[in-house]
Amino acid sequence: MKTLKNKRFLQASIEIMGQLLEADDLEEGLSGMLEILIRSLKSEAGILWYLDETTERLFPVFHSGPSDVSGLSVENGDGIEGMVTKSGKTVRIDDAGAEPGFEGSVFDDADFSTKTMLCVPLKDLNKTYGCIQIMNKKDGIPYDEDEQQLCERMAALAAMTIEEKGFSVDTGEKKNVLISLRNVIKDYPSGEGTSRVLKGINLDIYENEFVVVLGESGCGKSTMMNIIGGMDNLTDGKLLIEGEDYSSPTDDQLTLFRRNYVGFIFQSYNLMPNLTALENVEFIAEICPNPISSEEALDRVGLLDKGGNYPAQLSGGQQQRVSIARALVKNPKLILADEPTAALDFSTGQEVLKVIEDIVKNQGTTVMMITHNAEIAKMANRVIKLRSGKIANIKWNLHPLPASEILW
Repeated sequence: MKTLKNKRFLQASIEIMGQLLEADDLEEGLSGMLEILIRSLKSEAGILWYLDETTERLFPVFHSGPSDVSGLSVENGDGIEGMVTKSGKTVRIDDAGAEPGFEGSVFDDADFSTKTMLCVPLKDLNKTYGCIQIMNKKDGIPYDEDEQQLCERMAALAAMTIEEKGFSVDTGEKKNVLISLRNVIKDYPSGEGTSRVLKGINLDIYENEFVVVLGESGCGKSTMMNIIGGMDNLTDGKLLIEGEDYSSPTDDQLTLFRRNYVGFIFQSYNLMPNLTALENVEFIAEICPNPISSEEALDRVGLLDKGGNYPAQLSGGQQQRVSIARALVKNPKLILADEPTAALDFSTGQEVLKVIEDIVKNQGTTVMMITHNAEIAKMANRVIKLRSGKIANIKWNLHPLPASEILW
């Protein structure tokens, strides 16, 4: 049995060397190497993660498994893949269910449960380029020393080939940065001590993008958004607004920031019932330094003809569109939306999404939305997934769906 395995691994090594040394391009060689390792180790899934040193994030440049993880990224040092890349040391998990602190692989949201894992650094003598992650042996037994050695040797060969031939990845993170969070921590009083809600958030928000934030209740989504929007202060870390430090702002700075820079859309419409739709928008326009006209704001959301109606005379979807017009009239660089479709039925919810889509595509405004509806994430440029106060992963949607095709 040992002899058969040795022959299989020798054959795998020969095939991988051929792939790396003889392939027309390195991408083809690295992709082929991953497939050979998955096949030789009789596994269900695998990912080759590559470290972008500019952003200090890992990107899955090649993968084989139950779902498409293209465009996703994790911070260097976070998760198994980040830990292996940061430390340069292999991690072997024999039973993920019994592993303290193990929170699953990036495939685990797609009807895939990680049971066993082998993650080896992609490194040569000079540096670590990323890692190779192989998951779930089909026979259910853990990976052994021989399998670990095969992966480590092939990963070292791949790293040397990367060093020799050069390799680069277009991560898509090329836009101008509006907001930066660096190691942001937020504590709240709890009994005699404190409860840590945010546990070191690192995130950039770019100009003219639609960002969706997903996560279970209590994971820190609203807390993070409140800090970004100047409605709450961080406990530790840094918040930069176009390079200016807002980590410890004065009350006057926060007031001006909320008034001039950010528009807000909430699940509850928060319209003043004794004012018409137009007057609700004008009320906000009067306190802003550079507003667009209130009529134009209502026109952008398709409600100019309803300007004289009071909130009670409008449907739920129309009231939410008035609240969007109220955010737009400020002419903000950033709009923060907290569950804006949660109280709406499908058809009115889709109307609101079409307005948000237009804001990003045709008006150049950045929109960041919190939602529990994972379907809405399909129309976003990026999807931020929070888990237990930390960013679990970030995914770029390479082909966002139009709002008209979102179904739930």
